[in-house]
Amino acid sequence: MTRTIGVALSIPAPYGPQLDEHRRAAGDPMAEFIPAHVTLLGPTALADEELADVVEHLRVAATRHTPFELHLRGTGTFRPVTAVVFVTVASGISECEMLEKDIRTGPLDRERLYPYHPHVTVAHDLDDEALDRVYAHLAHFEARFRVPGFTLFEHGVDGRWRPRQEFPFPV
Repeated sequence: MTRTIGVALSIPAPYGPQLDEHRRAAGDPMAEFIPAHVTLLGPTALADEELADVVEHLRVAATRHTPFELHLRGTGTFRPVTAVVFVTVASGISECEMLEKDIRTGPLDRERLYPYHPHVTVAHDLDDEALDRVYAHLAHFEARFRVPGFTLFEHGVDGRWRPRQEFPFPV
């Protein structure tokens, strides 16, 4: 049997729920299924027997990093390539890039569709008018918080992404 996993930095309260609400208000149907996050490894299919090796790989990867501050500020978009509006990562970019590179080794060595660009999606696959509204509405959004580790998520049969396991950085 196979499962689909992802690895991400969770966005803590109050910021994550605020961004989730903006995504819902924009009419994004995925808002109910995907909590606000910064992706480190996008949706990845695994055979059940691979999970233990992946969990161990993530545990070891976490030991090679330390907590850091993530600063989110303003909006960006991937249009016209993809219909996405996101909140930008203003600082903590290099930490995200190093984590992503470390995670995508060993049992999670996968080819990327696009170059890695840390961000928090707030609208996806909506019409241009809806994307423009979200872009403008969150243009002055700002949040700073400490990142204590990353999370392994699993995609459920109901379409929801749920946290499966936390991987804290050593203090």
